[in-house]
Amino acid sequence: MLISLSSGPIRHSGDPIPAGSRLACHIEYCGTGFSGWQSQPHLPVATVQETLEAALSQVANTAVRVVCAGRTDTGVHATGQVVSFSAPVTRSEKSWVQGANGNMPPSVRVKAVTVVDPQFHARFSATARRYQYIIANTAVRPALSVGQVSWYRAPLDAERMHQAAQSLLGKQDFSAFRAARCQSPTPVRHVDFVSVYRVGELVVIEVQANAFLHHMVRNIVGSLIAVGCGRKPVEWLAELLAGGDRTVAADTAAADGLYLIGVAYPRSFALPWCEISAVVENPVKI
Repeated sequence: MLISLSSGPIRHSGDPIPAGSRLACHIEYCGTGFSGWQSQPHLPVATVQETLEAALSQVANTAVRVVCAGRTDTGVHATGQVVSFSAPVTRSEKSWVQGANGNMPPSVRVKAVTVVDPQFHARFSATARRYQYIIANTAVRPALSVGQVSWYRAPLDAERMHQAAQSLLGKQDFSAFRAARCQSPTPVRHVDFVSVYRVGELVVIEVQANAFLHHMVRNIVGSLIAVGCGRKPVEWLAELLAGGDRTVAADTAAADGLYLIGVAYPRSFALPWCEISAVVENPVKI
């Protein structure tokens, strides 16, 4: 296997990567059974960060600490999480990937590792994050996708939900969709696009922004469901946004159906598995 490095020539996955190199990792995980992403003291259940760092530390035979692009909550999943760290020892890309995966449960996987510019930071270098929320819109709760999708019994009108969601576009104050425990110094975010569509019995919501407030996506989804089932008019979401009052919005949607599916970075970092970078520079027209 060959991988293309951002710093120059093509490197084989078995070639040694010198100690001190800055590495970026593409991570996938099922959030069910974890206490969210971030390491926290005295939690009864491990976090994804703790699990990943312990596995990488086994590969390095010394402590490894990572930073991520987006800190996901308990029960939230990721197919496109990005983390970065400085390699404390010389190891190959193959060793980092296979060694880490061999020391983690099957619900967490390192999909790829690549050398990046020394200035790269998984969180602060990111220009956008994209989340996907999946609702099983069925009369009976699905059995085989427990923990993987949310569920809503009453019929949902995806077209109405999509129309309402367009009021979220652009740079705005999202206080109406901000959790009480949110620690961000500002409620202002820039939403690049929101799309709501149906795939059979599934209603899918995708939203991309420069960054997100605590529970922002799940709070938006909860209010979109109120529109989709007919309890609220299409114009209600715009009214919520303008009012900035979280207490009059709908309940927070469950964590089960939420996925971090991609993170965008400037093209200069040349991450080969950064799926949404082109979307940021050439926004999707819905």
